[in-house]
Amino acid sequence: MPEATPQTAPSGSATRAIALLAIAAFAAQAMVRVTDSLLPQIAADLNTTVGAASIVVTVYLLAHGSVQLVIGPIADRFGKYLCVSIAAATAAALVFACGLAPSLPPLIAARLGSGLATGWIIPLALAFVGDVIPYERRQQVLGTFLSGQILGQLFGQAAGGVLGDYFGWRNVFFILAGLLATATLGLFYELWRNPITHARNAPSQGRRGFIADYTAVLRSPWSRMIIVMAFLEFAWMFGAFTYVGADLHLRFGVSFTLVGLFVGAFAIGGMIYSLSVNRLVARFGQVGLAAFGGALLAVSYVTLAIEPVVWLAPVAITAIGLGFYMLHNTMQTNATQMTPEARGTAVSIFSAALYLGQTAGVAVNGVIFDRYTAVPVFLIAAVLLLALGLWFAWQLKRRTQLISGA
Repeated sequence: MPEATPQTAPSGSATRAIALLAIAAFAAQAMVRVTDSLLPQIAADLNTTVGAASIVVTVYLLAHGSVQLVIGPIADRFGKYLCVSIAAATAAALVFACGLAPSLPPLIAARLGSGLATGWIIPLALAFVGDVIPYERRQQVLGTFLSGQILGQLFGQAAGGVLGDYFGWRNVFFILAGLLATATLGLFYELWRNPITHARNAPSQGRRGFIADYTAVLRSPWSRMIIVMAFLEFAWMFGAFTYVGADLHLRFGVSFTLVGLFVGAFAIGGMIYSLSVNRLVARFGQVGLAAFGGALLAVSYVTLAIEPVVWLAPVAITAIGLGFYMLHNTMQTNATQMTPEARGTAVSIFSAALYLGQTAGVAVNGVIFDRYTAVPVFLIAAVLLLALGLWFAWQLKRRTQLISGA
């Protein structure tokens, strides 16, 4: 819930500025998953094994997640829109270099660099939205902004493989580089012509330091709670979701092509949320979205655990996408307001917690999956995500009552 009223932003078009950020977010999110389906082609073309080539996935995720721990104070000082614009330009060059890599070591270096660059885009875009959109309308705007990330994830997981088959893995990187370059031109044009892109939440931000910004975030009990919940959400959500495809293949003998289509239903659930976010927020409010999101995730994961026929899977996965974004977008909206005086730092720490949580969840559930199959993985996720959604809803309700009674 709000802790402070954002400073009035300069006049200008927030819609156009945020739309360009969504395009950059599409490309950034696509880069996270695009190499998953391209690994066999990369390995064959560079004369190496799939296992050896998989390091291009690891180094990207490591760079993408870790850089978010340090970008917040820089963006709070120099401007979030400017930092995103520079990051998009740098990423465009490095993603293009991925397509030119003559061997595995240069590809690893280019992926590492592109991960460091794209890691700035999404968290700072969210923080910028927090600076220019009033809290009362922010969840609806963020829900619409999410469509860029959702489509980027779908492109990375599914379309990346299809385009790789038809045009080769290098051209997939060239396409993404071109998209980032196009977004870069638009972003710098907005910086030149649109006053709202120079908005900052507090006039004193330019004089704050790295330690001061981190202290401002971490000394707040509400901020610490949101960060912990973000870690747990991704640990339990994606710690289980990572193994959905493997379970479908091993338990039902589903082909890898069909597995890709089934798992892609997650993005359909996300798009349903993005297209209906205004009605959902008006109908249920943040408390209801958090509670219903957790409940829908629980029902969906139980369905995956006990499903008697494979055709229930795409329905359950679509529901997982809808339930996840109901819960996550509510948490995300609160993250943009948990420490308004250091918003860039706050959202960056929040985003880093997501990646760290996902890494921990995948590692722990990998052991459970190998020993006991995916059934306990899904059932544990169902219980814990339900508990998280209800806990978060209770905290939101309690916080609302405390603020209204103050």
